[in-house]
Amino acid sequence: MTGPRRLLASIHDVAPVHATRLDRLVPLVEEAVGPGRYALLVVPDFHRRGLLTADPYFGRRVRAWSDAGCEIFLHGFTHLDESRHVGVTARWKAKRMTAGEGEFLGLSTRDAETRIAEGRDMIEQLTGRPIAGFVAPAWLYGEDSIAALAAQNIRMIEDHFRVWNPQNSAVLARGPVVTYASRSATRIASSILWSRFATILLARARIVRFAVHPHDIDSPRLVREIARALGAFARSHRPSAYRDL
Repeated sequence: MTGPRRLLASIHDVAPVHATRLDRLVPLVEEAVGPGRYALLVVPDFHRRGLLTADPYFGRRVRAWSDAGCEIFLHGFTHLDESRHVGVTARWKAKRMTAGEGEFLGLSTRDAETRIAEGRDMIEQLTGRPIAGFVAPAWLYGEDSIAALAAQNIRMIEDHFRVWNPQNSAVLARGPVVTYASRSATRIASSILWSRFATILLARARIVRFAVHPHDIDSPRLVREIARALGAFARSHRPSAYRDL
């Protein structure tokens, strides 16, 4: 593929419960890429701690971000994995790749469709626009969830290594996502190490995906590294939207 090198920045876990952290995280991202030039991954009822629609002020913020140009993705419904997993691989992913947040890893097709439809309707009523796509919590999908996304006519999803269309499996972009883990000092250190390597290894990649989470803002070390790395990628790549793929 030809064309400019693109940077796809995103903020995950956008929900009322994270409003205070987002007050600090959004300006950090905008300083590097500019207003409206990043995606927001919205969770309708994060950890069952309050529906998006129950906080009118936050709903207006989501609408304002959308009006400014931000793409709004549905990011699960509760961001909680409450499934009983079948199979060694699924159990390993649920235990090792996330801290109990792989909501769409073990859902049945029917349950996944219900959550997708309800979450999409909630967001679209707030923004007045179709959602840009769907990203599973922890980037983890089960086969039934992918079938549900296709049935719900979702045309863009992503995991750790690619962006694709579940309707026809067409791959829109490949490559690892640059992201951070803040749950322990060890994870923070390994995240910073990966981030520093990534700015070198991915400097000439056609597409760079860069994802941050509200709790990243709790670590001054991560804040400094995010500012450095995102700034570096914004200089080597054009801040873009997923729809540009």
